[in-house]
Order: sequence, then structure tokens, then C-alpha cells
Amino acid sequence: MSGQATTSHDVLFKASFSSASALMALQLFSRIFTFILNQALFRMASPKAYGTAAIQFELMLSTILFLSREGVRNALLRVKKPGIATKNLSILPFLLGLPLALTTSYFYARFAGKEVRDQEYFNLSIGIYALAALIELMSEPMHNLAMAELRTGVRVRAEGLGITAKTLATFSVLLYDTRSMADGRLALLAFAGGQLVYGVFVLGTYIAYYGTQNMWPVQPPPTNNTPQRLVDPSILRLSLTMTSQSFLKHLLTEGDKFLLSWFSPLQDQGGYAIAVNYGSLVARIVFQPIEETLRVFFSKSLDNSSTHMDTNENLHQAANALVSLLSVQAVFSIVLLVFGTAYIPILVHVLLPYQYLSTSAPDVLSAWIWYIPVLAFNGGLEAFVSSAATPRDLNKQSRWMAGFSVTYILAAIVLYRMQLGDASLVYANIINLSVRIIYSAHFVSSFFTGRGARPALHWRSVMPGWPIWLICGVSSVLIRTVGRRLDVLTVVLNGGRGAMITTPVLTYVGLGGFLALTCLGTWWMTSGRYLNTPRRLKSE
Repeated sequence: MSGQATTSHDVLFKASFSSASALMALQLFSRIFTFILNQALFRMASPKAYGTAAIQFELMLSTILFLSREGVRNALLRVKKPGIATKNLSILPFLLGLPLALTTSYFYARFAGKEVRDQEYFNLSIGIYALAALIELMSEPMHNLAMAELRTGVRVRAEGLGITAKTLATFSVLLYDTRSMADGRLALLAFAGGQLVYGVFVLGTYIAYYGTQNMWPVQPPPTNNTPQRLVDPSILRLSLTMTSQSFLKHLLTEGDKFLLSWFSPLQDQGGYAIAVNYGSLVARIVFQPIEETLRVFFSKSLDNSSTHMDTNENLHQAANALVSLLSVQAVFSIVLLVFGTAYIPILVHVLLPYQYLSTSAPDVLSAWIWYIPVLAFNGGLEAFVSSAATPRDLNKQSRWMAGFSVTYILAAIVLYRMQLGDASLVYANIINLSVRIIYSAHFVSSFFTGRGARPALHWRSVMPGWPIWLICGVSSVLIRTVGRRLDVLTVVLNGGRGAMITTPVLTYVGLGGFLALTCLGTWWMTSGRYLNTPRRLKSE
């Protein structure tokens, strides 16, 4: 291996993973900012209006965006040196999104339930959501260019400004509605307008950086003696394969919203939505940026063709990156389960507005504590699969995903009949993702084994050592014993939010914080600081 090749790979590793901090900073800022404003939004919007916007409108929006762009995005990430033929593919999401937006919005407006359709400005709000999706898809060529150039800062600015503007716009309309009419007539328009503002700000930020010439980057191939094509046929085929597969992924990812729209009253849909909004904070702030960063790194560094030309250094670095990620997720998952299950009954009375306490939100939040670790593991493993799989592998995965879809639906129906309510969707997702984790882990093992990677991928390294298990076990027993003796839950139920500043609750919370830091400190001292980090290797 040449010194130049090794240096190039290290630069890619460092550039890819340095973007994680920027993406996490974006998520942290946007989520904290929107968290504060959402507290007001939840109180100004009724559970029915919020359920319509956060479940049904968001489902329509995500259907348009995900099916239009996900396959193209993942395919373009694999291109090592983008040229005109590959850049031209960047307009495909908009071309796919246009008919998809029209058909999706029409059929949703046509077949939505009467309780939903009877809300003010329902049809107009659907039209605004469809328009917002198309405006957001217009920025795809520039988004893909920024990802190819590893310009994370451009994306951070675009999405950060978009999220901020969206939240402020929604809040402003709801505030005006509350003060002028006091009947919630503008609630749906508020959420639709916020989404439209988001798309405009994202597009505007990309244009400000790249210019309008990159909005529609179709260029004719150069005229010379070498045959050229308008688009790269191999990347086009891969894009279409991944796009068709994204349909099944979308059913699995958004299956809870499909089933919720079918099984639950509109008010409980609002309760489910607010619970998921809180429950997904950790996943969106921490896990999503890491997953996206891994997808970029694996796509650029691994060879996914049938020739298997990966170097041993590439394979070794990829294995270390994956194992390090999963080991961190394992530790944080254990800590989350120990402390989250103990403190969530108290937190629901602080987080949830009064009108949502009678919905399914408390049960869903409690279930989400168990869902987050599974979500984290699945995200990291599937990032590797989507980056390293060949078209043949992807077709095989699509067939398995059809089975995963059936598993999820059957599990959700059975759990609903067991009277578990909307929490059934969370538990069904846990079952579904667990099966997907097994499939992805098998693929990862086969990938490294098939390329003769040495050392092999060590799955045992993912699980923490006995000191972590010991300190977390002791902490679990201690906080539950103290909680029972102080009768903290009764204090909170009787005193409401005011009980949070009482001596029993403060003592209980302070003890939990101290023990959680002790657990994380133990992990860091025993294994965390020894995780593999990118380093510059000597050239051979």
C-alpha cells in the first residue's frame, strides 16, 4: 500500500467523521430550540390538529420525499469521482417527486376520514404540504453536491435555518390564531405554512452558496470521439434499484403512522405524535447524524462491486469504525434502560401538556425507552448494508423486507388485540427492527469473511465489560429502592409540576444524575478511551 493511498484514506475517515459533530450540533441546536417552542405549540394546538399534522400530513410528506430521493442519494454517495453523467442524476428526485406529490395528495384528500376532512382549511393545507415537498426536492442537486464534496457546513446552515424558520412560522400563526379567533381554525394552516417556509429556506440557503446554475445541473456530454451518455447507466440502475427498495423501507419506517391512522382515534394520534416527538430526541440528535456520517464514509471507502478490490487497510478501518460505533451504542443503551425506565413516569408529568395526559402519550413514551437502543443498532448496521451491498444484495434484501413488513403488521395487530393500545406500534417496531438487525449483522459478517478480512470482525467487542454491568446493576437496585422509600411517584401525581422542586423529587433526581455519570465515567476509564480512533499510518 502506498503512503499516498493510506493518507488519502485517513483524510476521508477524518473528514467523514468530523462532519458528525457538525450534524450533531445542528440536531442539538435545532431540537433544543424547537423543543422550547414546541412546548407552546403543543398547548396552543389541540390533540386532533396536532395528530393530523404530525401523523397524517407528515406521512404524506415523508412518502413523497423518501420515495423520490432516498435511492438516488444512497447511489450517488458511492460515486468516487462525480462527473457530468452522474451529476445529471441529481434532478431525478424532482422528476419522480412531481407525479408522486400529485397522486399522493389527491388520494389522501380523497380517502381521509371524515373527522380529518371536517377540519378547517384541510384541502388547502394538503396542497401546501405537496408544494413544500417539491420545493425541498428542488434543492437535491445541491444537497448531493455538498455531500460529495463533504461540505457539511452548507447542509448544517440550510437545515438549521430551515428548522428554525419552520418552527417560528408555525408558532406565529398559532399564536395569532389563539389571540384573534381562539377556536383553532388556522391550526392546520400553521403547520402547512411552517413546512413551506422550511423548504424555501433550505432551497434559498443552497442557492446562496452554489448559485442557481446548480439547481438544474443537466449538462450535455462533451462532444469528442469517446462515446458519452447523458447519465451514468450503472448508477442509474443502482438508483432505481434503491428507489424500489425504499418503498419497502418506507412501509417499515412509517408503518406506525399507517396503522395509527387506521386503528386510533384522531385525539390519540396527537398523543402518539407528541410522545414520539419526545422519544425520538435522542435518536435524532445523536444516532441519525452518526448513521448518515457512517453511510458517507462506508460508501466512499469500500468497494461494493463484484471484484472485491478493497485493501486490507480499508476493511480494517471499516470494521473498527463499525465496532466502535456499536460498542458506544451498547453502553449508552444500557444506561438509558437503567435510568430511563425508572424516571420516565416522573418525566411524563413534566413534559406533557395537561390535555395530552389522558391520551396514549404516557404509555407510548414508556415504550420508547425500549425502542431507542434497537433503533440505534439497526441504524448503524443498515448504514453499512446500504453502503456496501451490490445490486444483487439489495434485491435479496428487498425480498426479506417484504417478510419484515408482514412480521411488523402481524405483531402490531396481535399486540393491539392484547389491549396494549398505541404502545403496540412501538413494541411491534422493536420486533421488526430486531429481525432486521439479525439480517444486517449476517450481511456484515459475510461481507468481511468473503473478502478474507484479517482480523475478522469481532462481535464480542461490542458488548461492554463486567465493570459496566456491575455498576449499572447496582445503580438500578439503588434508585428503585430509594424511589419506593421516598414514594416519589405519589408525590408527583399529587403535586403535579410543582412537586418537581420538593425535597423527595430533587433527592431522587440528584441521585440518578450522580449514578448515571458514575456509570459513564466507569465505561470511559475501563474501555471508552481505548476505542479505535483515526490515525495516520506509516506508509509501507
